[in-house]
Amino acid sequence: MTDTPQQPAAAAPRRKVSRHRGEGQWAVGHFTPLNGNEQFKKDDDGLNVRTRIETIYSKRGFDSIDPNDLRGRMRWWGLYTQRKPGIDGGKTAVLEPEELDDKYFMLRVRIDGGRLTTEQLRVIGEVSQEFARGTADVTDRQNIQLHWIRIEDVPEIWNRLEAVGLSTTEACGDTPRVIIGSPVAGIAEDEIIDGTTAIDEIHRRYIGSKEFSNLPRKFKTAISGSPLLDVAHEINDVAFVGVEHPEHGPGFDLWVGGGLSTNPKIGVRLGAWVPLDEVPDVWAGVIGIFRDYGYRRLRTRARLKFLVADWGPEKFRQILQDEYLKRELVDGPAPAQPVQRWRDHVGVHRQKDGRFYVGFAPRVGRVDGTTLTKIAELAEAHGSGRVRTTVEQKMIVLDVAEPQVESLVAALEALDLTARPSPFRRGTMACTGIEYCKLAIVETKARGAALIDELERRIPEFDEPITINLNGCPNACARIQVADIGLKGQLVLDAKGEQVEGYQVHLGGALGLAAGFGRKVRGLKVTSEELPDYIERVLKRFEEEREDGERFAAWATRASEESLT
Repeated sequence: MTDTPQQPAAAAPRRKVSRHRGEGQWAVGHFTPLNGNEQFKKDDDGLNVRTRIETIYSKRGFDSIDPNDLRGRMRWWGLYTQRKPGIDGGKTAVLEPEELDDKYFMLRVRIDGGRLTTEQLRVIGEVSQEFARGTADVTDRQNIQLHWIRIEDVPEIWNRLEAVGLSTTEACGDTPRVIIGSPVAGIAEDEIIDGTTAIDEIHRRYIGSKEFSNLPRKFKTAISGSPLLDVAHEINDVAFVGVEHPEHGPGFDLWVGGGLSTNPKIGVRLGAWVPLDEVPDVWAGVIGIFRDYGYRRLRTRARLKFLVADWGPEKFRQILQDEYLKRELVDGPAPAQPVQRWRDHVGVHRQKDGRFYVGFAPRVGRVDGTTLTKIAELAEAHGSGRVRTTVEQKMIVLDVAEPQVESLVAALEALDLTARPSPFRRGTMACTGIEYCKLAIVETKARGAALIDELERRIPEFDEPITINLNGCPNACARIQVADIGLKGQLVLDAKGEQVEGYQVHLGGALGLAAGFGRKVRGLKVTSEELPDYIERVLKRFEEEREDGERFAAWATRASEESLT
């Protein structure tokens, strides 16, 4: 007799089982692309687009460009479409990409370590004048950006840049971006260790290599042996910070997982000391973890900082040692706190060889092609063949003999490039803003330049270090969360109840000395028109209420909301 299975009196409702797709981590077998960006990278490596630019797009024009190349792979070669003129900030998040795109590009020139010869600077200036309507901006990652670039001109621009040893390779995209470094590496009297050879070796081995050309998102690197902590190491994906080991001598302290944008995080120490010659291998291990374990499912979680936050520094170090380096790292000390408040190298400073370097401040990083060529000419006329860019949107001329210093300072001043700036000129930074950026909501560059002039006029006696950072959107390209006064662009209501350009205010952020994020006071927003009044008011209250030697960031952290509004 065969048993007949009994049927339940009433079948339970069936649960729909959904298969968990994980975070898109390759190392745990999640290779299926989970968003459009991952799909186009799987379809074709971003580095391959150069051939199409040279052989097809530059000959057939803008309208011939494949959309996945236009808004995706072309970034691997430093090209972003720029914002179509006349589109106001209220439409930034409403319009489709093709509606925001102009038929011109921003082109980012990659300058690892901020190092330029005067010949290279002159070529950038000439390219700006000939192909970019004279535009040029020094960024807070030591690059120079040009605008109004036509696709037809890109191959010729590449030829000219590469002829003098420059490139735009992986200046943008889901790649290892420019390696920022101390702009006075190898020349500063107080330097702990010179990281230049490590920067060069990483560049030689890995930049433009398909080993790391498909990352979950961008990867930012900082390497500096300066005791000033002059590369904003706390907000990079990986940073090597100069330290003196009590047994092994000078080397680098290893940090990972820093970053800003809408989910800011300060990087964490792994407690490891890395000698100079091992920096490239350790760098490759850290970026390898990001490539293999990084979260690819959601773009909003596809930065290394999220993986580090989930794992913690102990697990991260263990994976780095066990799976990538195959050896233990040496424990090491933390970097000492910097003794100087400014770390931008502006002013006149003696080099270890007895010559001098002169750091100067363009207004919010904005220069132009003609000015760049004149800087190159001035540097050469004063005995220098080397120029540097900084992570504070400043520039430096190296190797000036003492008798030539004051002449160079005066010549720069005539170009409105002062080596003795006010705190406002020295401490104000701004991102690209709505003039060219498709993500921006408000104007930044012109606003920042006008703000400097207004504050210099209103409170000329103010002489405390102060950082004022203007950003055109929430993405924090101008590092608003770590500024004394950070201004996040958005549309706000004015006194008449009308929507106008303005800023949400962050107060008391800092790097280096007590690194941390600024404070947001509930409802504290200012219109662009009110901005000079507001900053003047807050700075005067700071002067009235501060304790002896107290920094603005410390005061803003403890001040009452009434004092900050």
